[in-house]
Amino acid sequence: MRAALSVVIPTLNAESGLPACLAALMEGLEVGLIRELVISDGGSQDRTVQIAEAVGAVVVRGAASRGGQLRRGVEAAGGDWLLLLHADTVLDPGWSDAVMAHMAGGQAGYFRLAFHTGGMAARIVAGWANLRSRVFGLPYGDQGMVLPRALLDRVGGIPDLPLMEDVALARRLQGHMSLLPITARTSAARYESEGWVRRGRRNLWCLIRYLCGADPHVLAQDYRRSGRRS
Repeated sequence: MRAALSVVIPTLNAESGLPACLAALMEGLEVGLIRELVISDGGSQDRTVQIAEAVGAVVVRGAASRGGQLRRGVEAAGGDWLLLLHADTVLDPGWSDAVMAHMAGGQAGYFRLAFHTGGMAARIVAGWANLRSRVFGLPYGDQGMVLPRALLDRVGGIPDLPLMEDVALARRLQGHMSLLPITARTSAARYESEGWVRRGRRNLWCLIRYLCGADPHVLAQDYRRSGRRS
């Protein structure tokens, strides 16, 4: 019987973070958990695709849009379970045991968030993300998500959105998610380049606007413009 878990990673010029992400996944291969790795690329101009092909990943290409990329990646995957992961996120050792235990049920799961860098600002932002996930049921994509395909199909699949696709999916899955006892460590590069307070404020304002009904396509345009001004 083939392994049950397909790993799906959306990428766009991710050569700097992807190798560490993939290295952390090796334990899942060693214990026979991972069926395949699907890289859903949005038009990378660096070595992202070459890195993916070198490790034997299935590479799917299409327009850059994280929701659309995830959706295409899931469609190309063959596993009954899916691990959705960002290219700059590294799972702590022991994640495969936690995921296998979680797969005994039929629920979605997500990981605790931390940043590769230390410092008070990083701990505060990660603490807020973990509180938001636990209290409001809104984990973000950089925390990773494990879920059965049957459940994903039942809630309508991955929302094909350019921004807030992770929040939209989490809202569809509310009542069907639980926290896995493993930390996902993600890059703090954008926080460090824009400033922790500035980026945190911008992310929160974007979330509030989305929850109040703003069009994700408009939010994505505004988000890109505000990022260029940083």
